[in-house]
Amino acid sequence: MRTIHQLAAGALLALGLALSPAARASIVERVVAVVGEKPILLTDLQHRARPFLARIYGSTPNPAQRSAHETEMYRQLLNRMIDDRLEEHAADRAHLSVTPEEIDNAIKNVSKANNIQPSALIAEAKRQGLTEQDYRDELRRQLLEGKLVQLRVRGRVRITDQDGRAMYERSLKETGSQAQAEVRILAMRIPPGADSAVVKARQLLAEDIVRRARAGEDFCKMVTQFSDDQATLATCGSRGPLPLEGLIPDVQTAIQGLKAGELADPITFVTSSVEQAILIVQLVSAPRVPQYDEVKESMMERAFGEAMDRQRKLWLDELRRGVYVDSRL
Repeated sequence: MRTIHQLAAGALLALGLALSPAARASIVERVVAVVGEKPILLTDLQHRARPFLARIYGSTPNPAQRSAHETEMYRQLLNRMIDDRLEEHAADRAHLSVTPEEIDNAIKNVSKANNIQPSALIAEAKRQGLTEQDYRDELRRQLLEGKLVQLRVRGRVRITDQDGRAMYERSLKETGSQAQAEVRILAMRIPPGADSAVVKARQLLAEDIVRRARAGEDFCKMVTQFSDDQATLATCGSRGPLPLEGLIPDVQTAIQGLKAGELADPITFVTSSVEQAILIVQLVSAPRVPQYDEVKESMMERAFGEAMDRQRKLWLDELRRGVYVDSRL
């Protein structure tokens, strides 16, 4: 299921504006798809594309590459919008809907999971090019899809221990039987353009945190107090066991020779040409290849997720066969 961080960007396709001043207010609309008897308009597609276009324009300076990325993005987004229409049609037949209260609760849940206030969540959505109503509409689509998946897809999926073991073996092959390690990271961002005094103050604070933690102070509490990585505050700075290649090289180097529970000296990590952060790393578990029983739950979850995704795609294919669909992009 898609999450909000999968929607991003805004720029424009040509709309066919009339050239003469007298006709300047006239817009020639275009139908880019038809689902059943309902059209999807070019302006609908453009509106949904704003966050994605912002991401493309922000990360792809090469015009030729940017054009290729735009074309592929529009193709994928239109397919997603067609699926949305199919799901809305299926929801109508099943008498399913999403209430404003359910959307409000979803906003609260997303805010809680990211340890931010709902107002900050809406502000972040706006920063990505979405209005508050756009964001609520996206949540409504996700909640409706979730209800449909539970009703029409969930019963098709049965996961056994054999599926979990197969996922485990595949995971080992993908990572080359690579050892995994778990670390806690307290990340302190250095603002872009910060002067030397600010940088020095952050470095001194990092050194003090390491000293206090090595003396026995609760590192988890300090993560909550000082870390700028909102996504890991609730897990004490940990993202769980990760393959060593999943850790940045500086962290890989820092944990060499550490024992479980020990902290490395602060690392100054350059995140981009204008941003950097100071990382304080604590080793939770030393690198080793986990046995199946240790990761059984996560392997079963991955197997279940893949099976659900396969069955959802098959279900959408069934919906397409039952409704007239004409893509014209």
